Parts: sequence; structure tokens; C-alpha cells
Amino acid sequence: MKQGMKQGMNQSKNQQRVFIVIPAYNEEKSIGAVLQGLRKYGYQNLIVINDCSHDNTAARAKQAGAMVLNHIINIGQGAALKTGIDYAVQEGADIIVTFDADGQHDPQDIPMLLEPILKGKAEITLGSRFLKSTSQVPLLKRIVLKGGILFTWLCSGIMLTDTHNGLRAMSRKAAQQLQLRQNRMAHASEIIDEIHRKRIPFKEVPVTIRYTKYAMAKGQSVFNAFDIAFKMIIRKLVR
Repeated sequence: MKQGMKQGMNQSKNQQRVFIVIPAYNEEKSIGAVLQGLRKYGYQNLIVINDCSHDNTAARAKQAGAMVLNHIINIGQGAALKTGIDYAVQEGADIIVTFDADGQHDPQDIPMLLEPILKGKAEITLGSRFLKSTSQVPLLKRIVLKGGILFTWLCSGIMLTDTHNGLRAMSRKAAQQLQLRQNRMAHASEIIDEIHRKRIPFKEVPVTIRYTKYAMAKGQSVFNAFDIAFKMIIRKLVR
């Protein structure tokens, strides 16, 4: 009984140190449930970056108890993440988790992302859907993601099992080291590039991705994948 109480107290303490950063654009249909799911598991420091949505995303997020930061123009998910990460560091976060607003991610995966950082085994943990059999990745999506793995290895020198998963965690130290300049979806490749360049200790962690009809409709197209690749090549050439 005492051991269970101690574990519960440690879990609560760890959650108080964690800030969840959630970029959102026109997510009024999902943001409330996403935030309620996180609060159910004890996460209170919830930051939603409203990237100039045209719907009620900001209002729904506030109603669900999140701190809402508003972009006055739509800049992109990468810029929204930077806004949220910078704010979390300013507010004293020890660990920052990035989490999608469309309901694809499972709050139950967060403790596994936190554990290597809390134990000093990594400064960044990267979620991988290919390390967990419960992620039923659609065929076309699987092909594009596998191509991204090869491309990332060629560009960044890091071989991962999943390169464009928005569920990740980082220590305060790692957050301060990352220099994110890609405003839109290329930020995911940029983060991996920064990990390699700055030799930030990292670890992949198995996570579940839930492919609902809503999440699939909001997801990236194949053309976006080519756009990301082009931007990363340009970034390499001009560095």
C-alpha cells in the first residue's frame, strides 16, 4: 500500500514538471476531447498554440482549461511548436511534450516518453509508431513514412524507425539547444537534424497512432512529403 502511494506521489510530481505543447489549426471538433484526455491522466500544464484558426479552437481550448497562445496570422505547425516550447521554457518547464490536436496521440504513451529523460538516459525521446503493433498504419502512409526514414538518414545521418511523428518529449536543456527555423511541416526533419548536429542524446519509444477518419482527413498529403524533402535539401545547401 505504501509503495503504491509512493509511486502515485512520484507520478504526480513528475506530471507537475511536464508541459504539454499542442499546436492547433481549426481543431474545434477535437481539441476539447484531447485536452480532457490529458487532464484525465493528471497533466495540468497544457499549452495550446492557436495558429490563427477560423473556428472556435481557441474558445474550446480555454473551456477545457488550457493556456492558449494565439498567432495573429497562420504561420504553420513548426512555428506554433516553437512558440509553445519557448513559452514552456519561460514558465519553468523541466520536460516538454509535443502532442497533436487531432486525437491521433494517446496520453497513456507519455510516461514511456518521460522515463528515459527522468532517468538521465536521454535528453529527447521520439515516438515511433513502427515499434508498436497497435498502430495500424495505412499502406500509402506507410510507404511515404518509410521513404522519409531513408531520406532523413541520407540528410541527417540518423537512422530512425519513424521520422515524422509529432509525439515526442524533450528536457529543458534540449529545448534550449534546438534552433527551429522551419515554420511548417519540415520542422520534424529539422528537429532530427538538430539532434544529429548538436549530438543530443535521444531514444525512440514505441507509441500508438490512432488513424480516425478525422485525423486522416487532417493529415499531410503525399505532395507535402515532397515539399518537406525539398526544403530540407535547400536547408543543407545554404548552411
